[in-house]
Amino acid sequence: MSPANDSLNRCGWGDVSDLMLRYHNEEWGVPVHDDRALFEMLILQGAQAGLSWDTILNKRDNYRRAFDGFDYEKIARYRESDIERLMGDPGIVRNRLKIEATIVNAGALLKLREEFGTFDAYIWRFVGGRPKRNSFRHLRELPARTPESDAMSQDLKRRGFNFVGPTICYAFMQSVGMGNDHEMTCFRYNAV
Repeated sequence: MSPANDSLNRCGWGDVSDLMLRYHNEEWGVPVHDDRALFEMLILQGAQAGLSWDTILNKRDNYRRAFDGFDYEKIARYRESDIERLMGDPGIVRNRLKIEATIVNAGALLKLREEFGTFDAYIWRFVGGRPKRNSFRHLRELPARTPESDAMSQDLKRRGFNFVGPTICYAFMQSVGMGNDHEMTCFRYNAV
């Protein structure tokens, strides 16, 4: 489906490209409770810092391949040779700090799971275990960060995570359905 080929009301950003259209229509804002999928999205949101989300979506399959399907147990064991391999991979963002942060975050996630059982149990507590239903009418009303994303960022950093600033955390929260930030006129607003 091409972005302009339907008459559905959607969020203002949701029809930039076919890939963004599919992401908006099928994925963004849908609650996620799988630890691997949550880790993937946290890493991809960090990788997006300074870039467009469309760029990262275009590279997502390459990220999955390069990072062993976001298997955080494997990634936590990556060494310098893995970093060099990833730095040479044109299918991902070749930023050493972001690559190293992925490895550090995998190790931090393993420690976090020892305490909370799952990443899911830990991360969803920032919204009381249930998605927040927001009431935004226009894209311009969406904040870049919230008190919840500030708290998440601070706690993740305290636990050793990197590339988890409040804005990255809020984008993560939106993407994994911790809040419904679809515009109220968007056809997905009531669906999620």
